[in-house]
Amino acid sequence: MKKYLQILMLAGVALTLSACGNLKNSSLANNATTTESGRRKTNQTTNTGRNGYNVLLKNGVYRTSPISGLTATNNDNSVDTRELERGLVQISKNVYSTNSYTFQEGQYLKAATVTDWLARKSKSNPTGLNPAAGTKKNYIPYYLEEIQEQDYLTGSGSNYRLGGISLGLAMNSVDYYQKVKDGPQYQKSISRSTQRSEGIKMANTIIARLRKRKALKNVPITVGLFSKTSKDSLVGGSYFAYGTASPNSSKISKWKSVSVKTQVLPTVGNAKAVNSSDASSFNSFKTAIQNYFPTISGVSGTLRYESGKLVQENISITTLFYGYEQIQSFTRLVLSQAKKYLSKDAAIEIKIGSVDDVQALVAKESADSDYQVHIYGGE
Repeated sequence: MKKYLQILMLAGVALTLSACGNLKNSSLANNATTTESGRRKTNQTTNTGRNGYNVLLKNGVYRTSPISGLTATNNDNSVDTRELERGLVQISKNVYSTNSYTFQEGQYLKAATVTDWLARKSKSNPTGLNPAAGTKKNYIPYYLEEIQEQDYLTGSGSNYRLGGISLGLAMNSVDYYQKVKDGPQYQKSISRSTQRSEGIKMANTIIARLRKRKALKNVPITVGLFSKTSKDSLVGGSYFAYGTASPNSSKISKWKSVSVKTQVLPTVGNAKAVNSSDASSFNSFKTAIQNYFPTISGVSGTLRYESGKLVQENISITTLFYGYEQIQSFTRLVLSQAKKYLSKDAAIEIKIGSVDDVQALVAKESADSDYQVHIYGGE
């Protein structure tokens, strides 16, 4: 249990700092280096566990990206944020091996630069990537909503250097606008083909700009195209294509498709389950725990599929009880029913909580790992 408490504490730090996934069972390696001014600085790396990247720390501090959270409009959907980052890490694993590269949030794109890029192109802002708005009758939407940067470093000890960059371009699937100030809100859907064509054009423009920087001339630059969901969506968007510009190249010549689907269970209205067997297993799990503890106000699940395979299932259970023994007993029940009904071949995360706070966590981080359990304020 002591080991698992370390996992939970580090996971909380990772989420607060917008890290690339949860930091698990971290081990810190100190690597000292001396600057020209004579002050001694220290590099550290944290081990993020199996199949994850080591994360570089500077003087023991996690470095956040200066462009994190910048968006083109005020219509951003918060459920997209984690998937935009997580999905880019997964894409990057296809290019930058976790055995050879160390992760750091992007440090090369500055806030002022990206703010201009996300804005519309105009005489006063010639670097804007979004087109001019057009007319009231022929409105042209904001295609690009957000840019994510991740840096992948090589080396060890006191010598880390940039080995590659990954960029996530969050493309709107819906743009919201007003024809007159304080007037009614309209929306314009953006097709996947338009997202792709505009995204590719913007990606190559960004790459050409970055190649003008000495530090970025000779490193691979990977770009993922991410489709954002509507602002009232319950699930996050997903990447649909990515490509890599070779060192010294100013464009991506080959793009690969990405197949990711996310679904909320129980389904709403006439929506069909991505996989009927997974939906049936979830419903059996839900029924089993509700029959045992009727004072449960809700059970919902978010399932993520990659290339048709279930890889992650996140379940949220809202309770109406607060007693310590009730939580203990219920958590044991959830664990037993999860083992009985839920997928053996996917990562599972089950959060148990009241409306105000999380009471317990039941999770396994990969298909072949064991469940871990933590009851907050308990054992």
